[in-house]
Amino acid sequence: MALRVPQSAGPQLFKEGYKNLQGLEEVILRNIQATKEMSEITRTSFGPNGRNKMIVNHLQKLFVTNDAATIIHELEVVHPAAKLIVMASQQQEAEAGDGTNYVIIFASELLQRAESLLRMGLHPSEIARGYELALDAALEALESLATDAVRDWRDPEELLKPIRTAIASKQYGQEEMLGKLVAQAVVTAMPAHDHTRFNVDNVRVVKVLGGALAHSRVVHGMVFPRSPETVCHHAQFAKVAVFSCPVDMGQTETKGTVLLHNATEMLDYTKGEESQMESAIRELHDAGVKALVCGSGLGDLAIHYLNRYDMVAVKCPSKFELRRVCRVLGANPLARLGVPMPEEMGYCDELRTDEIGGDRVTIIRQWTSDELKAKSEEQRPAFADRIARSPLVTVVLRGATQNALDDAERAVDDGVNVVKALTKDPRLVPGACATEMELARLVQEAADRTAGLNQHAMKAFAQAMEVFARTLGDNVGVDSTALVAKLIAAHHQQQQQAGSAELVGPAIGIDVDCEHEPRVVDALKARILDPLAVKQWAIRYATQAALTVLQVDQIVMAKTAGGPKLPKQQGHWDDQD
Repeated sequence: MALRVPQSAGPQLFKEGYKNLQGLEEVILRNIQATKEMSEITRTSFGPNGRNKMIVNHLQKLFVTNDAATIIHELEVVHPAAKLIVMASQQQEAEAGDGTNYVIIFASELLQRAESLLRMGLHPSEIARGYELALDAALEALESLATDAVRDWRDPEELLKPIRTAIASKQYGQEEMLGKLVAQAVVTAMPAHDHTRFNVDNVRVVKVLGGALAHSRVVHGMVFPRSPETVCHHAQFAKVAVFSCPVDMGQTETKGTVLLHNATEMLDYTKGEESQMESAIRELHDAGVKALVCGSGLGDLAIHYLNRYDMVAVKCPSKFELRRVCRVLGANPLARLGVPMPEEMGYCDELRTDEIGGDRVTIIRQWTSDELKAKSEEQRPAFADRIARSPLVTVVLRGATQNALDDAERAVDDGVNVVKALTKDPRLVPGACATEMELARLVQEAADRTAGLNQHAMKAFAQAMEVFARTLGDNVGVDSTALVAKLIAAHHQQQQQAGSAELVGPAIGIDVDCEHEPRVVDALKARILDPLAVKQWAIRYATQAALTVLQVDQIVMAKTAGGPKLPKQQGHWDDQD
């Protein structure tokens, strides 16, 4: 690359305070160094043996997690090149729901491999062209590596194959137990006819402190971590009214003064409000409403009359939870206090209060077909089956600490998101870095067939695919160089020799249970499978982010807006420490 000769001071283009960086050393290599430091943060959290990070954000909230999506969300990254990698990983989270750490590690490794090519004299455009050719070869080869697919969306065992692998990277050792819970929840929330319409929002997570993770369970319906406001805690075959407004007497916007002349006027003063509230609650009761869900305040006077008419009232402060309640009940939230129209009214088969550990929770649910057959349907109204309701299900997680519950919730979310990705493309590929090592071999062979300077960048792409095996080896605590050598030998020897006990073939991956010596395992026999779509999007996003950073040759930064910073407030010299 041509050496940049410093120019003499010419006309000033920008205002005072602007920074103008350009050239190989000032821009490209600095950007590569920034992305390397970014990946060093999340790289040790990759895989089942990944380490936790302790992060205190700007609100002084503590996070202890190995989830890369949470780590980069709470870190305030300011370097523009590192921000590009972060945005690519966030897009991967939005698209596939998993593989955020994958994107950061691979994009950073591609840039580090490009650094050595730049020092050899290759132009960034030549490297970018080679990476694009390697990306096309890798995506084409990835299609041929699909070994299995999800075929029956109503079978929990079929869905458990990809869910187990996704959860193992967050909660290693608990993947069987949590995987069965997630599979059961997903099967319940899966639409009966069209699995592509599966909504991840129909699987909720409620965290209840106490107990152990093994005490977690799946509840058909919606669970509120609070008890009803009224004395009555149970309703069956109930019409439900949902209000987004306060169930209370209205307050005037301006202050007013009331002059009372005697005791009779004082006694009659509140009777108007009482009769108005009683009339509203009576009308609801006469319309057949047995339960009421309120998104805002619930006044004491309203609770008094709800108790008198033996109705259940549940407060739901979150507007997002209120939307989910409406989907479960098939109701429309009302912005005024009054009797809902028949099409605005919701319905639930059962509303009850249960005790989980030491906490009381409220459960709103619809009965399954098996429960309806076992129980009497005489009291069930005829219109109940005509209401369009959503099959919402709740995973109740138990744990000793809030951080442990948060980490378990992230693992459950990853499992649900993996199923969502599989509804678009149900194909599965071998996990445990087997797919990456096979892609490295295939891209290397494609590079050998390519003429010109592009082959150097394609070989660098193939070598960058080996970073996942090295990272897993480092996190397990074994010699990563010997581990990668074993994997390369296993993948290059496609057929097992007669009388040999060595594992060979495209499905050979890393055994993370090895203690001292690096060991490989057949990913298909060990049932370690990853969704093809997750890897496809991750490789594409990581390569595109690396190409974007690589093709930047100049950075122009404006002066930060705002005046000078205020000096720190120092105490008086005579104050005691």
